[in-house]
Amino acid sequence: MSGFNGLPALSMRGVLKRFGEREVLKGLDLTIEQGECVALLGPNGAGKSTTVGIALGLTAPSAGDVQLMGVAVLDSPESARRRVGVVPQYDALDPDFTVQENLQVFGRYFGLKADELSGRVDALLDFARLKDRRHDHVNTLSGGMRRRLQLARALINAPGMLFLDEPCTGLDPAARHAIWEGLQALKLEGMAILLTTHDMDEAKRLADRVAVLDGGRIAALDSPEQLINTHAGHTVLEVWGAGAQTYLKGRLHIDDADLEWRGQTAFVRNDMANRCLERIRLDRPEQVDCLYRPGNLEDVFFRLTGRTLEGSGVQEVSA
Repeated sequence: MSGFNGLPALSMRGVLKRFGEREVLKGLDLTIEQGECVALLGPNGAGKSTTVGIALGLTAPSAGDVQLMGVAVLDSPESARRRVGVVPQYDALDPDFTVQENLQVFGRYFGLKADELSGRVDALLDFARLKDRRHDHVNTLSGGMRRRLQLARALINAPGMLFLDEPCTGLDPAARHAIWEGLQALKLEGMAILLTTHDMDEAKRLADRVAVLDGGRIAALDSPEQLINTHAGHTVLEVWGAGAQTYLKGRLHIDDADLEWRGQTAFVRNDMANRCLERIRLDRPEQVDCLYRPGNLEDVFFRLTGRTLEGSGVQEVSA
């Protein structure tokens, strides 16, 4: 589906960004169509925040072209930002206001007239499932309710695109699923979404395409399923324990080229994983444990960046 005036919701072409001698982005190309969610994954320092800042006109690129909702961001950054919504990672709600007042005050920043604002507030309270809490102060809300309110507030200006930074960090499973359900509904209505997250399940559920950013470049960009098939494998066997290395190399004679180590855990893929699992079941080696599972986006992330994700952080791992 086309974006504003037949253009993509976001188009970044040949974007470079230098801070002194350090090149943070190295010719980045990224397009997001209306009704599409793209998840931006990358280790700390990969350039995710810089990419989002340039897309929103908060940071000027050293070179390249950026179009946001049909507006040249370099020429009219404020005009471009008025057409989008932003949900930051950290709570930006005003604790002195009620749920309804948080929406009303934010709507006035966009110059909405009283009648239009009232209608939008009612619709967004319904969308966020907060109608019965409209007169409560935000400090009485649960974490999930506050995130839903932040999402609703980002929609007050009827944007064509949403920028989401770790939208479900710290939420329990029920609250996460409520947020995901709302975002899926927005996608079906044609909303474009740029999502930065460390939650691989979130990226797989929401994203039509995943961009893995590393070292200022997009290392891979494709659907979650295709990335997994290409870089992770359809099946993975994790093997660990005090006897794992001796068993895999000494007993099974598996070459280093077929093993991927993350700390003390070895990862074997596809047909090799199936053969290893069969031998482990037959041999029942001591001090060796294993887990057989499908490939996932965390496997993709590790294969492309050499890092693994734990919780919401990114850690280097030993080879």
